[in-house]
Amino acid sequence: MKTKWFRSGYGKLRRKIFFQIILMIPGAWLLFLVIYSMLSGKIANGCIRLIQFFLFVEYQDALSIYQFYIRNHMGQIIDIFLLLSILLFFYISLSWFIRYFRQIDRGLDALLAGKEIELSPEMEPMERKMNQVHHTLEKREMEARLSEKRKDELVMYLAHDIRTPLTSVIGYLSLLHEAPDMPENQKEKYIQITLEKAYRLEILVNEFFEITRYNLPQTALETEEIDLSYMMMQMADEFYPILDKNKNQVELQIPEDIRLLGDSAKLARVFQNLLKNAVSYSFPGTVIEVQARVEEDQVLISFENEGKTIPKEKLTRIFDRFYRLDSARATKTGGAGLGLAIAKEIVLLHGGTITAESRDKKTCFIVALPYKTNPDKEETDT
Repeated sequence: MKTKWFRSGYGKLRRKIFFQIILMIPGAWLLFLVIYSMLSGKIANGCIRLIQFFLFVEYQDALSIYQFYIRNHMGQIIDIFLLLSILLFFYISLSWFIRYFRQIDRGLDALLAGKEIELSPEMEPMERKMNQVHHTLEKREMEARLSEKRKDELVMYLAHDIRTPLTSVIGYLSLLHEAPDMPENQKEKYIQITLEKAYRLEILVNEFFEITRYNLPQTALETEEIDLSYMMMQMADEFYPILDKNKNQVELQIPEDIRLLGDSAKLARVFQNLLKNAVSYSFPGTVIEVQARVEEDQVLISFENEGKTIPKEKLTRIFDRFYRLDSARATKTGGAGLGLAIAKEIVLLHGGTITAESRDKKTCFIVALPYKTNPDKEETDT
C-alpha cells in the first residue's frame, strides 16, 4: 500500500529536494575530513611550506608564524570555516529552491500570454493547475466573444425587424389620415392591421429593453415570504389571453401551504420567463403542467409542456445568453434569447439550481430553491 508520501501531488518534488539534501552529506563528510586533518596536524607541514613560499622566510620562522597565528587560533579558524561552509550550503540550497519559483514565474508569464505552461516533471501538479486556469480563462473569453457576437447580431436583426412593422404602421395611418371618408369596413381593416403591427413593434422594443437591462449591474435581493400557490395563480390569469389564442391551458398542482423566502419580484420574473417559454413552444390545444413539491430542504417547481423535443446539443446551451432555439430572426417564438439566461442567474442568486429535460415531445424545466420559512414568523407563532 502506498503511503501518503507517494500519494501526495508534489511527491516528485519532495523526493527530489530530499535527495538533493542527501547529496550534501558527502560534502559535509569531506569538510569533516579537512577539519580533522588540520586538528591532527597532517596538513601542518603543507601550511608551513606555503608560509615559507609566500613570505620568503626560513623554516623555523614559518613554524613560529604557523604556531602563533594558526595553531594557537585553530578553534576560531575552524569556526569561521564551518560558518562559511554552512553559508555556502545554505546558498546552494536556496538556489535549488529558487529555480522552482523561477519556473512558476515563467509559467505565470505564459499564462498571461495565453500560452500552454510547461514546468519540470516534479512540478507537474502546479503545471496541471495552471493549465486548467489557462483553459478556463480561454473558455470564458471565447464564451464572452460568442455572447457579444450573438448580441450584436440580435441587435442588428431586431433593428431590421423594427423597420417592417413601423413602415406598415406609418403607411396605414397615412392612408387613414389622407382618406377620412374611407368606407367603415376598410377603415376597420386598416386599424386592425395597424394595431397588430403596433403590438409586434412593442414586442421588438421590449426585446431591446431586455438586452439593455441585462447589462445593468445586478441588484441585491429583497427577501420576503412568498405564497407560491397564489403567485402562480396570478401568473396563470395574466397569461390567459396568450393561452386562449392557441387553446392552451395551465394546470397548477401546487400545495397551498408552500411558502418561500426570496425576492418576489425576481422570482416572479423567473416563473414568467419559464411560463412564457412553455406557452411559446407548446403544441396548440395542449396543457402546460406547473407542479411544486417539497423534498428535504428544497422546493422543486416544474414547468412541463408538450411540444417539439429539444435536441441534446441545444439543450446544453439553452441557458446561454442571447441563445434562441429558433435560428430564424423573424420567428414569433424567438425572443432576445435572454429569458432563460436571466432566470438562471436569479435562481443561482437565491442559492438554487435550474435544469431542463426534453424527450418524447415533452419538455420540462425544474427550478430547485432552498426551502426556508420566515424565522421571525416562526418565533411569533411560538
